[in-house]
Amino acid sequence: MEMATGSLVFAGIAPHPPIMVPEVGREAIAEVRGSIEAMREFTERLIESGAETVVLISPHAPLEARAFVAYQDTQLYGDFAKFRAPETRVEAQLDEEMLNAISRAAAEQGYEVSGIRGYDLDHGTTVPLYFLQRNGWHGRVVALGYNFLSNEDHLRFGACIKQAADETGRIIAFVASGDLSHRLKPEAPAGYDPQAYLFDQEVVEAIRAAQPERIINIDHDLRKMAGECGYRSMLVAFGVTEKAEQGYEVLNYEAPFGVGYLVAQIARGPLSDKEKASRHNEYGIESERIHQEGGLQILALARRAVETFIREGRMIEKPSSPDPMLNQRAACFVSIKTFGGDLRGCIGTIEPVKETLAEELISNAAGSATRDPRFPPVMPEELSHLRYSVDVLSIPEPAQFEELDPKVYGVIVED
Repeated sequence: MEMATGSLVFAGIAPHPPIMVPEVGREAIAEVRGSIEAMREFTERLIESGAETVVLISPHAPLEARAFVAYQDTQLYGDFAKFRAPETRVEAQLDEEMLNAISRAAAEQGYEVSGIRGYDLDHGTTVPLYFLQRNGWHGRVVALGYNFLSNEDHLRFGACIKQAADETGRIIAFVASGDLSHRLKPEAPAGYDPQAYLFDQEVVEAIRAAQPERIINIDHDLRKMAGECGYRSMLVAFGVTEKAEQGYEVLNYEAPFGVGYLVAQIARGPLSDKEKASRHNEYGIESERIHQEGGLQILALARRAVETFIREGRMIEKPSSPDPMLNQRAACFVSIKTFGGDLRGCIGTIEPVKETLAEELISNAAGSATRDPRFPPVMPEELSHLRYSVDVLSIPEPAQFEELDPKVYGVIVED
């Protein structure tokens, strides 16, 4: 069954360090900025996929030896009290029908799904959900945990999840929560092993090469040496996506504290005609390329433009070797928001006034931070608590009222 008409429309891998959550990490979130920005991109893709329900598996759910675990409370809840941020919480409605279907499909293959009630969600679940919800996704959830069964059993359980979605007709996204090696630096929380980086290197390269079998068959001793906590989550994800339309892409990898954080896409349904139309930029820039090749570079350029202007009072130079899309001519809007979702500034152009998109973006980014009349200029102490989005515009064109579709087109209103 193809993902365009089937049930699984997105799947990916998400890290879960609580320090990524601004209320927990505070100033330290500057060290995981790449992961935070990548989770925004991750969520945008998940939202665009049309997923009704997120099925998520975490390595830190209550563990049983032979049963897969599922949080069974109708209203799922978790907070960050253990990480000195008790007021920061995550709540979601359980998709009971989907969970029941997973349990039935698993039972047919001889697996037990053990429902647990009265438990708060673990941080392996709450951190990815925090970013999904903070970035705009609000749907039902099935939250799972794995066990001590074999690699093959975890792959087969993943196939059960896909079967359950097919049988219910539920449109789902699957999120494999997990961190890679915990032993990458001498100061790492699980100690240091000079060879641990080889595990992360193999996983990242395998995702980039679209070769999940390299991860499935990775050396057991290397896994043990790495001290990872995401391997079984990835196995379940590969089982879910085995017969789906795959789309492997590393959105970000970093290890600032000696633990490897990977944000990656492993499956994504084809774009609808409307989505393709909305992603086509008539200045010659395809938005799909912006997302897949240059999205994070564009966001990084916007952030650098703002931070340099606020801290040093100067405009940065156009990058000397920019991505080709940044060297083309296009209008854009740069929006700045707090991690709480409040708008902090937005300035843009509806037609290009600079020679390149890079120059347009740099100018508009600085303007968003300092010239939006609705807000005071951004202060230096705010910089580590801001997130950015960039919208690249196509050439304006006349449209009839019946042609307007807010999912495809923006509208320019003239007085």
